[in-house]
Amino acid sequence: MLLVAGCGGAAVATVPAKTPPSVRVPRFTHVVLVVFENHESTAIAGNPDAPTFNALARRYATLTDYDAVTHPSLPNYLALVSGSTQGIASDCTDCVVQARNLADTLEAAGKTWKTYAEDLPKPGFTGGSAGSYAKKHDPFLYFHDIASSPGRRRRVVPFPRLAHDLARHRLPDFSLVVPNLCNDMHDCSAATGDAWLKAHVVPLLRSPQLRGGVVFVVFDEGTSDTGSGGHVEALALGPTVRRGATFTKPTNHYGLLRTIEDSWGLPRLGLSRRGTPVGGIWK
Repeated sequence: MLLVAGCGGAAVATVPAKTPPSVRVPRFTHVVLVVFENHESTAIAGNPDAPTFNALARRYATLTDYDAVTHPSLPNYLALVSGSTQGIASDCTDCVVQARNLADTLEAAGKTWKTYAEDLPKPGFTGGSAGSYAKKHDPFLYFHDIASSPGRRRRVVPFPRLAHDLARHRLPDFSLVVPNLCNDMHDCSAATGDAWLKAHVVPLLRSPQLRGGVVFVVFDEGTSDTGSGGHVEALALGPTVRRGATFTKPTNHYGLLRTIEDSWGLPRLGLSRRGTPVGGIWK
């Protein structure tokens, strides 16, 4: 096992030199973050093979200048939940970092969280892969304080548990949803990912538990080096979002993390303190 000390300044993305001003963000009842893979925004926006993405963009809100922060996948996922790539520049599966993360700050604030990972063979599984599941897309398992705790690892569950929790009105405050390597478009087409979005996220948006909540749909990275990780599609969906709204300021994974933190009054982790929060799209 490779132990890497967390470092808030390890990311390579361009961030503002000064902390951007706060904006009005609703106090969300629930936040769901869905992460797809390896497509520039130009491969999604306007693509006839992605009708659900484009319909949801028209119905809800698009973050039009959203960049990933680096390459490859894993450091982007770490950035989304800790405000740093933690000095990792590969898709390692045996590395562990010592750093505070969103699960820590959520729990300290009395909030709940889970990861719902498609094709994860069992709760808390720490293997590098299984079928079409890839640990590199499951960031909480890389943090020592989670990986070393059987109880906290049990918060990382197979994707079907999402429907189970919704049916029992037990959706956690924060949910990270990780499709498998095909449905996230890593190994399969945009049409495949779009069909998955239609099958799973569209019904989620109709859930009574999403009243007052938001679903963010983003891509971990693109195929270019724009913003250090590619210019990617990013959507904000749900009843708290104004119809057809756009957020046009430059932002990235750090800005998205800050938006969640600001909504719930959580401490800002790493470079999220200099991320640009998402505003102007909320009801």
